Amino acid sequence: MRIAIPFENENIFGHFGHADAFKFYEIENNKIVTMKILPTLGSGHGALAGFLSAHDIDTLICGGIGAGAKKALEEVGITIYGGVSGNADIAVHSFMAGKLEYDPEVHCDHHDHGDHDCNNHSCGGNCHSK
Repeated sequence: MRIAIPFENENIFGHFGHADAFKFYEIENNKIVTMKILPTLGSGHGALAGFLSAHDIDTLICGGIGAGAKKALEEVGITIYGGVSGNADIAVHSFMAGKLEYDPEVHCDHHDHGDHDCNNHSCGGNCHSK
């Protein structure tokens, strides 16, 4: 299994489509065998879905994510665990233990607001609503 997390300062970056880097984890026998951080070299859900697919990612753990990104990822066969925040490594360990708390209905619906920042929840905390 290969897991990707939008990554910044050891934490899950809060807005998938604006991630500058991802941390990749390769899992075998429920253990992390490799980890690496790669810059995205592009942004937007289409470019990022292609980036993750090109790296054989099958699972994404993320914070906020829009409907277009979800659709693009589903089209390339990537399973999404959204609405997650905090330390990236801890999230992966929680996932492997079957204890990851996530929101299958998460979405960010403020994509038309230029000053919106899901990572800092400047939307008043409501950007990842069901």
